[in-house]
Amino acid sequence: MDSFNAAKKILPSIYKQLEDPKTVYCGCDLNIERNRFIVDLKSCGYAVRKQPKRAARVEVEHIMPAWEFGHQLKCWQQGGRKNCSKSSKEFKAMEGDLHNLFPSVGEVNGDRSNYRFQLWNGKPYQYGKCEMLVDFKGRRAQPPERSRGLIARAYLYMVSHYEGLTLARQQRQLFEAWNKMYPPSENECLRNELIKKRQGNDNPFVTEKCKSK
Repeated sequence: MDSFNAAKKILPSIYKQLEDPKTVYCGCDLNIERNRFIVDLKSCGYAVRKQPKRAARVEVEHIMPAWEFGHQLKCWQQGGRKNCSKSSKEFKAMEGDLHNLFPSVGEVNGDRSNYRFQLWNGKPYQYGKCEMLVDFKGRRAQPPERSRGLIARAYLYMVSHYEGLTLARQQRQLFEAWNKMYPPSENECLRNELIKKRQGNDNPFVTEKCKSK
């Protein structure tokens, strides 16, 4: 993909080919109409935390946030994301990489921001039955079990595919553990194959796990 905007237009056509597509964190049912995502919040027991308008729409989430891969590039240091989107082919490839993009309830996407994923056994949950927890003060997010494996494989893919990207040791250890503990679903395997056809490369961390299923 040559841009994030291009990738956002393609992602719904990929999810349309999945069986029972859902949002990444909360597992809300997704419908695809006119190549747009429509979310059913009732299907996952979602409760709006603060932003009803944003909760009602689907946004495309970077699992590894644009800030995390972008701020490691010179273009970001010289003008932030806006400058990178204009001047860096490398950044645009990262920003539009379908292996790192997943549909999310808009409110959750906004709340997660660029916070790191961690586990601290926190409760209560902030979004009804959706077991996603965001610690705004601590700038961290605790994802539901259903999404931990794909989060891990997206992160491990990004740092292996793009030269120069790094992960803190604790983050890498966490994601390697999640990759082992939470194998991919049939939909994650199919998603990987469909992206390979469209983008030209697979996520080898998904491919490896899917072969052993």
